[in-house]
Amino acid sequence: MFRSRRAGLVRRLWQQRCAAASAEDGPGALKPAVHALFKKLKDEELELLVQVVESQGAWESGCVLAPRGDPRGVKQGLPPQVLLCRLFRWPDLHQSHELKHLCYCAGGQGACGDLAVLCCNPHHFSRLAVPETPPPPYLKASCGPSWPDETQLMEFSYNGGDWCDTSLSWSTIKDGCWCKLAYWEYRTRVGRLYAVHEASVNVFCELPWGSGFCLAQLPAAYRSCAVRRARGKIGRGLLLSQEPGGVWAYNRSEHPIFISSPTLSPPGACGLTVLKVLPGYSAKVFDYEWAGDRGGWQLPGEGPCDPHSIRISFAKGWGPCYSRQFITSCPCWLEVLLNQPH
Repeated sequence: MFRSRRAGLVRRLWQQRCAAASAEDGPGALKPAVHALFKKLKDEELELLVQVVESQGAWESGCVLAPRGDPRGVKQGLPPQVLLCRLFRWPDLHQSHELKHLCYCAGGQGACGDLAVLCCNPHHFSRLAVPETPPPPYLKASCGPSWPDETQLMEFSYNGGDWCDTSLSWSTIKDGCWCKLAYWEYRTRVGRLYAVHEASVNVFCELPWGSGFCLAQLPAAYRSCAVRRARGKIGRGLLLSQEPGGVWAYNRSEHPIFISSPTLSPPGACGLTVLKVLPGYSAKVFDYEWAGDRGGWQLPGEGPCDPHSIRISFAKGWGPCYSRQFITSCPCWLEVLLNQPH
């Protein structure tokens, strides 16, 4: 009875493996190492792993703790977390430094009180996002400043000969929260500011589970077809977390998100840096130390911006190499107004 139950759980796990995993590693290449790891997991850990992979991380689950050290088998050298992330999420993953523990993982660095074990829950990890080099050719023409077309003229104000985006908010946080969130649809802010007091917050749309900032609860008098299509891609949205030194964003949706902040641009840069974060990836999107060295944040064509703010667009990119030059041309986007640390 005991063996048949564990065997059933293992069969269910193999049914959930990535379709590309076998192509990446060859027929059965991961099997010996994975089976050796499964044998080391307690019954409750194995059951939790089954629930996690079958739900595809739809809810914040507990840690799946495995002994530290490499599993014995063909794939020696792969830590447990890399092995399971490769099997169930990213077949092209190779090294542990490509991964980051999510903020709610208690077993990341022995935080559970036992340094001999490590969390290997594949949905307690994200992959680290890196800038695209060179930027993708989103425009037919070469990258560079462009004059707004007739449909864009209504979205910008004319100021001293430059077309300026003047819709952004300004951080005036004084009530103890570490940030406030503003949700926008094009140039219209929808709903009130959402204050964040916990160390992390989920931002999602029309999902029946989870706690955080639910965009479906924000009323709007009118939504265009483009906005409705973009909202349909938000899904599980993203996780924002305040961690030592800065703010991280983890893309929980099934579509890319696009992020800009003053600390994502190299020092002295005069252009806009927009980071594309793929599903399952995360990035440090704000660095408090770097922000302290910068007085203001002024972007060509947009004028001065709050130096303690982050802007995130759902599914649609913007910037010099995109058809949308300004974030106010994006149908659904989020403004993160940060409290300045003392």
